[in-house]
Amino acid sequence: MTGASDVLTSFAINGILSVVLITLFSVFKNQPLNVRVYYSKWQLKGDKACPTKHIPTVSSNGIRRYLNLDAKSYIHVMDWIKECLKMPEAELIDHGGLDAAVFLRLISLGLQIFIPLTIFGFIVLVPLNVTDNQLAIDMATKTNFTYDALDTITISNIRLASDRLWAHLVAAYLYTAWVGWLLFKEYRSIAALRFSFLASQIARPDQFTILCRCIPEDPDESTAVHVDHFFRVNHPDHYLMNQVVYDANELAKMVKERAKLQNKVIYCEGLIDKKFSKARPTMKTGFWGLWGEQVDQLDYYSDKIVKLTEKINEERTRILSEETSVMPAAFISFDTRWGAAVCAQTVQSRDSSMWLTEWAPEPRDVYWANLPIPYHRLNSRKLGMRTLVVVLIIGFFFPISFVQGFANLASLERNVPFLTPIVQRGLLKSFIQGYLSGLILKVSLLVLPYILLIMTKFEGHVSYSRIEKSAAAKYFAFMVVNVFLGNVLVGTIFEQLKTFIESPTTIPQTFGNTVPMKATFFIAYTMVDGWTGCALMLIRLLPLLLFHFRSGLMVRTPRDLDRATPLGNLELNIALPHLGLYFLLGLVYACISPLILPFIVIYLGAAYVVHRNQIINCNEPKYESGAAYWPYMFGYIIVALLIKHITLIGLMTLKEAKSSTPFLLPLPICTIIFYFYCKNRFEHGFQFYALEEAMAKDTIERARNPNLDVRSFLENAYIHPSLRSVVAGNDEDDSDDGADELLNRNLPPKGGTKNLVSDGSLELQLESPKKSPAKTPPKTPPKTPTRPLSRGSSGGMDLEKTDDNSVSRRKALDVSESRRSLLDGSGMTDINSGDGKVAPHLESTSDTGSLSPGTRSLRQIPKSTV
Repeated sequence: MTGASDVLTSFAINGILSVVLITLFSVFKNQPLNVRVYYSKWQLKGDKACPTKHIPTVSSNGIRRYLNLDAKSYIHVMDWIKECLKMPEAELIDHGGLDAAVFLRLISLGLQIFIPLTIFGFIVLVPLNVTDNQLAIDMATKTNFTYDALDTITISNIRLASDRLWAHLVAAYLYTAWVGWLLFKEYRSIAALRFSFLASQIARPDQFTILCRCIPEDPDESTAVHVDHFFRVNHPDHYLMNQVVYDANELAKMVKERAKLQNKVIYCEGLIDKKFSKARPTMKTGFWGLWGEQVDQLDYYSDKIVKLTEKINEERTRILSEETSVMPAAFISFDTRWGAAVCAQTVQSRDSSMWLTEWAPEPRDVYWANLPIPYHRLNSRKLGMRTLVVVLIIGFFFPISFVQGFANLASLERNVPFLTPIVQRGLLKSFIQGYLSGLILKVSLLVLPYILLIMTKFEGHVSYSRIEKSAAAKYFAFMVVNVFLGNVLVGTIFEQLKTFIESPTTIPQTFGNTVPMKATFFIAYTMVDGWTGCALMLIRLLPLLLFHFRSGLMVRTPRDLDRATPLGNLELNIALPHLGLYFLLGLVYACISPLILPFIVIYLGAAYVVHRNQIINCNEPKYESGAAYWPYMFGYIIVALLIKHITLIGLMTLKEAKSSTPFLLPLPICTIIFYFYCKNRFEHGFQFYALEEAMAKDTIERARNPNLDVRSFLENAYIHPSLRSVVAGNDEDDSDDGADELLNRNLPPKGGTKNLVSDGSLELQLESPKKSPAKTPPKTPPKTPTRPLSRGSSGGMDLEKTDDNSVSRRKALDVSESRRSLLDGSGMTDINSGDGKVAPHLESTSDTGSLSPGTRSLRQIPKSTV
């Protein structure tokens, strides 16, 4: 069992290690050769200084190109803490996105919760726990019962049926009320912030586009034409065009493989330029270069690139010419946000399994590999992956048992006698129990998030944001079951194994007493995972080493230098569950063992500063969801509250507090009611786009820019990255085919911020190193015979020139003409009453003069037609 000496050992090791790492970071970031590691975001934007402090100047001569020799600059190396806290939230949202700003608010919420709980716990609960003697009584009456001095601070030291337990009951109500009030305020504030953020955004492709899946087959029409007819008929006023989804996964693999070969060529050329090798590099063509024919690397890779390029062109031709490559899905674009909102949030067909619509992710958020997956297979994929997650959770108890074996050497010694020499060495025992056990648990969890991310991708989610949210939910389940409950259960078995065998009836009481005792282990784990983990995140050791390796051997051009610059990202699939675990530990142990709270507060304070620095200087978001993950995090905190209530009820029952325990029963019920109240009141704002907001945004935009050309930035926004260059006719510059990692960084051009609204048109928002396909007209016709990727009301297909043999096309024309006549008012005579009055169901309830022409026309359409 982890004791006071073990906690002190862990405190000393982690404290010293954290201070050393932070000091090294403060020195490293002040060196010119590390500017692209610790100021990577500003360097790729082309800015020479951040808003708060100048980036170290890179000299052109001598050693000053690499090292900072200005002694005065080292006096203020720790000023980065003050500097990163200066940026206001509004500027931080513009700089790092709403997702990053809300994540910082989550950490701040933790500080608001746990600082008052820490003060109350140490003033009221700790004195009541320490001055009682239940553990001493148990030590005298029970065999093989052990406890540590730190355990006297917990609720376990309160005697059975003691009146002191009422203080813990009152604390449970106060804590729940305080957390609930802060959660409600934060939910309301973040919801308002999300609406303001969406309202202030410039026109983006995802605001006008929806994703339609389960498109039925038509024997007479191609998928693109069929989709065009359907939305012309059912959304005639605002439908603009569609872009069908192609199965280009094999093409994407080829493009990615060619990019790897190009990197190898650059590496070989870099070796020659740096004169690391007098002769041209050679290799063997066998597996991993272990055997086979000896060949020249540059010639070998160049030949492979040429052959692979031919295959890529053939595959593109096949995709764009065969109807079998078109999937039953399409991105549908509208000329207004209101039209897109109506389509995304309504049922399109009487058959609920067809024409399924949802909001399209923003272009950089699309996970193209999953779009070709048939919709009917998604449920089976999700069921299979969730079953596998349950199996992994059960199987993960084995490493947890291994960790607890190190955390409880004294108890394990009774069953494994050869450990006696280790146990008798106090310092070694403290190191193993206080530091090594937490480190092993931390290391055992390193690979798990990435395994869960791969499993979640297999489920078929079509956007990175959904993949990360789903993976975060799975990882949080691991944290609750394995890290929290697993350590408590397995640790109890290790400590009291002999007692359980001799007297099984003591299991519930022993478990109730052991839950508080596990606080010392979680304190040690918080220092390893939280304190040292934050320092390691700050120093960016792996990106630092990789950058200097790549810049020394593979960088030959400014473009190569930009590609080698290591941008980070928030990684919400890891960050949210970790934060949820500390909310869980803090809330569960707030009443049971308040000693853990100061360690969590220190971690949250350090995490706030570290993440703020990374967001300002290093992290570039892969996508922007508008804080859509907040309801998930809200659910994690509610789960932590429920576990806190259930644990406290169990402990009170074991303490024989018959008079006070019933008063705890309303707490979980009230928590569940509070959850559903907030869910019903606020969550719809994170899932849907209110028509009122959409119409207001459209109206304001039309007033400010009446000549806005929506088609200009929607035309190629949702085309597969491997097909964009061909569609735009830019075959001349086709070296990367959209596989370049810079395409996903969404950085503005160097030299200033890009104005997306100009001259009555919107330029393509996602800026890439190459010229935008929407801006650069093709100099020559495309070399590949392609079908149109989008159809629309302008520049698209002419309905009246289609094949007359197509029955569905004639139906579409008939319905479209009837709809036009209704909108023009020429077809309204048949719905008037005989005396010339308008039928009752068409009478307007408001002044029609105040309505727009489109609204007045819709008021006159019969309900059966609409």
